[in-house]
Amino acid sequence: MSKIQVSAKMKINDGMLKEFKQQAAKCISIAKEKDPGTLQYDWFISSNKTNCEIRETYESSEALLAHVSNLREALRILFEKFASDHSVVIYGEPSAELLENAKTRRIDITIFSFLQGL
Repeated sequence: MSKIQVSAKMKINDGMLKEFKQQAAKCISIAKEKDPGTLQYDWFISSNKTNCEIRETYESSEALLAHVSNLREALRILFEKFASDHSVVIYGEPSAELLENAKTRRIDITIFSFLQGL
């Protein structure tokens, strides 16, 4: 299983919903333009508009690493100004390079290896 799935969650900072949505749109635009290995990059907002979850699917670990590189600045701005309490769950068999990259992040990352399924 080479595909990598990600679920990223964050809290939207108080009073920053409009700016958060604008920065999310920038992230999506960059991903559309620069990430051919990104198969899914869908942002969801909670009914009370205080939390966001992103559902992501990548062709491979390398595609996820490219995505992180392409969005580095846009995500830095997002988390410096508009969001907090960021956590990430990675599903699949990440490469050694992706695992090493994940260790350097200052966010809560959990990795689930595939067990079985359809």
